[in-house]
Amino acid sequence: MKTPGPIATLLKAPAFSVLARVLLTLPYWWSGLSKIADLPGALGEAAHFGLKPAWLVVAATVAIQLGGSVLLIVGRGGWLATGALGVFTALATLIAHPFWTVVDPMERFHALNTFLEHIGLIGGFMVAAVVIQRDRSPQ
Repeated sequence: MKTPGPIATLLKAPAFSVLARVLLTLPYWWSGLSKIADLPGALGEAAHFGLKPAWLVVAATVAIQLGGSVLLIVGRGGWLATGALGVFTALATLIAHPFWTVVDPMERFHALNTFLEHIGLIGGFMVAAVVIQRDRSPQ
């Protein structure tokens, strides 16, 4: 099926690509900025999950969230940005959303949905890495 002209034009527009990358990274740069704005809360969150030393975990988390987001948004180091955010998401999802430990069926349902949404974000980073590589490769 051929892509309709207006849609093809939109998909080729550089601004559309930037908007897509801003939206894909939104949860990460928002979280990184929120952690900076509420450092005691960020340290408490790390401690809640038993991550030690909390200050190092928070510093690394903010660096990955903000650094990966900026790299992806500006279109530099795409493989590094998507890889870092994807691996970070996988680890954070396993730590923060262990649906398999939830006993209550309704809570487990919601925890599983959250887990799967995060897996979907990893898929989004994989697609972004593929697109970036294809866009950079000679035709």
